[in-house]
Amino acid sequence: MNRSLTFYAPAKLNLALAVGPPDAGSTGDGGGLHPICSWMLTIDLFDELLVTKLDEDRFSRYAILWHEDAKRTSEIDWSITSDLAVRAHLAMEEHVGMRLPVQLKLDKRIPVGGGLGGGSSNAAAMLHAVNDLYELGVSTDELASMGAALGSDVAFFVHGGSAIVSGTGEHVQVQQHMPSVHAVVAFPQTACPTGRVYRLFDELSPSALRDDAVLKLAAVAPDAPRPDALFNDLTRAAIRCAPELDEHMAALSKLAERPAHLAGSGSSIFVMCDDELHADALADAVQAKLGLPAVAVRSYAPSGASVDH
Repeated sequence: MNRSLTFYAPAKLNLALAVGPPDAGSTGDGGGLHPICSWMLTIDLFDELLVTKLDEDRFSRYAILWHEDAKRTSEIDWSITSDLAVRAHLAMEEHVGMRLPVQLKLDKRIPVGGGLGGGSSNAAAMLHAVNDLYELGVSTDELASMGAALGSDVAFFVHGGSAIVSGTGEHVQVQQHMPSVHAVVAFPQTACPTGRVYRLFDELSPSALRDDAVLKLAAVAPDAPRPDALFNDLTRAAIRCAPELDEHMAALSKLAERPAHLAGSGSSIFVMCDDELHADALADAVQAKLGLPAVAVRSYAPSGASVDH
């Protein structure tokens, strides 16, 4: 009987995101590499990966679907070979120099292009799953290095939890203390393509990377930063990309009576809450009064555990 593992791939929030101008020698059109410094945190909004080890003479096969609980869906219109989870599997085969046939069933809850890192989290979960299924013994640091080559957030998701992420995502300083964070994440039907957001960011003449502001926030508020202390340097660019996002953020802020923040490069937005009851009540209110899909979340520290089938 083939062995299967279920991995839960969490979304993330950027509690603070500082972005610098593109590196010297880049194109300057959003295609260059932008140095970042961000306080990232995994949350309990999950995609689910069921990964099955196949016999060595079989071919790998992949299925990507929306989970019935997904709050915001979209067309799954990308090619299988461009999916980050599939690319992670192929990268692992290249790393060990042998075929590692698997069957993947990916049930998505994390919106595509929502700034929550769903694709990167799927890739990290796939690296862990193949490593465990085949008992390859690849270290977490090696997995993170492989992940960094796949996408800017993958190395962070290999570790999960709370971390300061810098460079272009390859440097991950995991924090031993996991903040107790409750929040509501809302999902506007608004597109914020990452490349366009960064091009608009460049047009706004960004200042030098203010990594000190991120480090200071994480140091002075390691457990639960004040809702008004969070920041995201991509917010203005995302609003220029999708002007309706400004209205959604203003409406959410007014309803919550505290600041609303952009998730990553958008288009998801979130509000920090006092506790679980507050988050549950606000999520219901956002859906009822603003007509926005929303979910209550809390910080999540991955245990690395998976489930045998």
